Amino acid sequence: MNSTYFNLRFIAITGLILIAAATRFIPHPPNLTAVSAIALFGGAYFTKRYLAFLVPLAAMLITDVFIGFHSVIWSVYLSFILIVIIGFTLRQKKNLPRILGATLSASISFFIITNFGTWLSTPLYPKTLEGLAICYTAAIPFFHYTVIGDLFFVGALFGLFELAKMKYPSLVEVKI
Repeated sequence: MNSTYFNLRFIAITGLILIAAATRFIPHPPNLTAVSAIALFGGAYFTKRYLAFLVPLAAMLITDVFIGFHSVIWSVYLSFILIVIIGFTLRQKKNLPRILGATLSASISFFIITNFGTWLSTPLYPKTLEGLAICYTAAIPFFHYTVIGDLFFVGALFGLFELAKMKYPSLVEVKI
């Protein structure tokens, strides 16, 4: 593989992920962030699987150092890993219905995993099925922010990279 191709493509994908991660520092409604989008984008566009995990996770870790860690952070990172894997399903074919389906799958996965983590890791809810149901119910008002943020940031990342590929053909993945 041409090292120039790898370097330009790597820099472009990594740059978009870092910019999207940096938006976490901008005031926003709860869960209206680029978190899922950078995981989905990394999974879809990095040709090397380890980079699909490493770069987005590193971007998250860097921003979390400044934003702060919490008792449920493990569930955010677990959902993030699953969303990278969901991104792998987009590698061969990226079109609007597939990207939309992957985005909604990411939103739902994030909701299920992080709220389970909240129930499990905090004293807010009794450790019963009823407590779990109360936890999920309490999170419903925030879910639309997750979906809106995911749709916006996935659209921005995927759209910008596809536009960049049209202008700079060296960014197009070379099939070997």
